[in-house]
Amino acid sequence: MERTGIILRGREFTPVEGRVVIDDEGRIEAIEEESVDSDDIILPAFVNAHTHIGDSIAKEAGGGLSLEELVAPPDGLKHRLLRAASRDELVAAMATSLEFMHRSGTAACLDFREGDVAGVEMLEAAVAAADGAVDALSFARGSVDAMDAGDGFGASGANDAEFGKERQATREAGKPFGIHAGEVDASDIDPALDLEPDFLVHMVHPEPDHLERIDDRNVPVAVCPRSNLVTGVGLSPYAELAERTTLALGTDNVMLNSPSMFREMEFLAKLSELSATEILRMATINGAELAGLDYGVIEPGREARLLVLDGGSANLDGARELVRAVVRRAGVDDVREVIAAPEPDG
Repeated sequence: MERTGIILRGREFTPVEGRVVIDDEGRIEAIEEESVDSDDIILPAFVNAHTHIGDSIAKEAGGGLSLEELVAPPDGLKHRLLRAASRDELVAAMATSLEFMHRSGTAACLDFREGDVAGVEMLEAAVAAADGAVDALSFARGSVDAMDAGDGFGASGANDAEFGKERQATREAGKPFGIHAGEVDASDIDPALDLEPDFLVHMVHPEPDHLERIDDRNVPVAVCPRSNLVTGVGLSPYAELAERTTLALGTDNVMLNSPSMFREMEFLAKLSELSATEILRMATINGAELAGLDYGVIEPGREARLLVLDGGSANLDGARELVRAVVRRAGVDDVREVIAAPEPDG
């Protein structure tokens, strides 16, 4: 299999005219530079570094509520709605979100999974119902058993519990441990860092000493700018964080925002000083590396999880700087194809 067009190659997304050759195992065999008769734009498919897709049953519920009223366990609106819904309703809603994510160019998401072991199993059922279109990784919560059943542990925040037992269990299992920190205020950042997490989520309110600790330990951070604006907690110091560590990009709760990485990139590009290249990296390879995935960048030997955009669409035709156009302008209507797996022979 091969695809032709302008290829955004490597970590810097260098535009290269030519073809991507994909072998039968779904890996990039070669990138051949040559003149081609195609205006398609080929880039890595997105990795959404922080989602809560369980609340897909409650899109746009709770307008005007505070963050605590919306999502704080155990009785925030989100958790009440989850308890009231049937398993079939939850699975169907999550599958619908996964299908949308695939259509809008996402190859994988790191989902903080409510519902203990049963929540992990529901996400697995949703992935199957969506034909495996997205690699949905369960960062489970609720118990060590849930972590064992899933792909890692996703802690709500160090003010909610100590999480020492869960952190140790992830080490022993060789799985990643992520934790919300600094979303509402700075009070939970130091205890979160004391757990030596594999990554942090949000970091809206870091103070200078927190930034130094993040720098010293090189702890990656998944930021969710649209969610933070909607909940009124503020916006992360993106440039300061980017100077000190790796940033990845997430869309957070489906209840609050569509799980569109196009929208998240555009929003971040227009409210921060980060370059388009850095933001596209946050939406692709940084999230992939955070999850230990072998894609997110177009280079020989990597898994071919690719997004093909129609560079001749009414929206993208005439773009002078392709990376900037992808980050600030592209959308689901520009998607020509999402390559998630090798095509079957014959």
